Amino acid sequence: MSQYKVYPAYKDSGVEWIGQVPEHWQLRKVAWDLVMSIGWTPDTKNRRYYGGDYNWVSIADLTKNRINETGQKITQLAVDEMKGSQAPAGSLLFSYKLTIGMVALLDQPAYTNEAIAAFYPNKKINMNFWKYAVVVILPRYSRKNIYNSDLLNQELMNSARFYAPSYDEQATIAAALDRETARIDALVEKKTRFIELLKEKRQALITHAVTKGLDPNVKMKDSGVEWIGQVPVHWKIAPVKYHYDARLGKMIQPAAVSDRDIEVPYHRAQTVQWERIVESDIKEMWASPRDIEQFSVSEGDLLICEGGDVCRAAIVKQPPEKNMIFQNSIHRIRSKGEYGVGWVMRLMQHLRSSEWIDVLCNKNTIVHFTSDKLGSLECPLPPPDEQASIAAALDRETARIDALIGKAEQSITLLKERRSAFITAAVTGQIDLRGKQ
Repeated sequence: MSQYKVYPAYKDSGVEWIGQVPEHWQLRKVAWDLVMSIGWTPDTKNRRYYGGDYNWVSIADLTKNRINETGQKITQLAVDEMKGSQAPAGSLLFSYKLTIGMVALLDQPAYTNEAIAAFYPNKKINMNFWKYAVVVILPRYSRKNIYNSDLLNQELMNSARFYAPSYDEQATIAAALDRETARIDALVEKKTRFIELLKEKRQALITHAVTKGLDPNVKMKDSGVEWIGQVPVHWKIAPVKYHYDARLGKMIQPAAVSDRDIEVPYHRAQTVQWERIVESDIKEMWASPRDIEQFSVSEGDLLICEGGDVCRAAIVKQPPEKNMIFQNSIHRIRSKGEYGVGWVMRLMQHLRSSEWIDVLCNKNTIVHFTSDKLGSLECPLPPPDEQASIAAALDRETARIDALIGKAEQSITLLKERRSAFITAAVTGQIDLRGKQ
């Protein structure tokens, strides 16, 4: 932010986290300079309170920068019985419970739930300035609760001290912030869309490779399987169980049942993410020597989720902990011969992106990718040498795309950090935005 000048003179604020402030800025306090109300939630079991004409803001509504209509509305009965305060149009809403720091301006009068504070428009604090300042100032006054989470309440918010210039200068700062944050937000949106397109390209590449191969001139035939479609004439279609060993894991055993049982680490659905194994949250269960042998996990195994995000899959690429096994929320896949397990992982990605997995697992009920369904799954199989070539090509191209995605994500992170730092500098007087157009 070296392109922005500082104010000509500063003074000590007396507030440790602020430090120096412009000499002409004045000490403020929420209790002195702002009118705040806290909302409430009518009894959700009483439908007579809902479906009325009054806007009622919940956290879900704060995803919009400005609020004209709310997702839910309350009735006159709710208003009469709860006797809550209606925030006027122009108020700034701030979430202070559970999710701290979401803001929105009201375009129409509204009531709010109990997790939202409404700051009313006034002649001391410009609400467009406050929408930026509040997320910098109020979290500084939070306390830790017994769960070590940040806690804010009305008393803590009212105690918040800060410095601010005149109302007109606040408006000038807010206008400059609007312009710069809009520019940054547009760049973030553009890069986010670029990432989405890259992910779509990545998946399209995988789908085409595992169902059509890499040779654009190869003759095709009908596979006879709806989710596969046409495949190269020399490929075969066979159930997974013909060429792979698929085994569902061990049910959780919370205690020893024999003196030979020991506690061992195990993988579960949460540790199996797409194309990666999470090693940082490994839990333990009791298992017998036979269990350890039967449900062992080795480098090169493919693990597939049986429930939850069904068919999410990853290959174990590092030697696992000693005696590592796997829970019955995942399947372990091992090749019976020349075919690689990476091929099955790519097929799982195709099934998920095309949503065919929901059809195969009957999404009308709770989805489970049972052993029978996995083992009998018909899959396209090129000759082993061609399969290896396709897998290598996919690894190279997906790695290239992943690098582009990573670079774009890093850029977004830096843009968001710049946005946050710019706002903080502006609302604490570390840069002078007067005269900025």
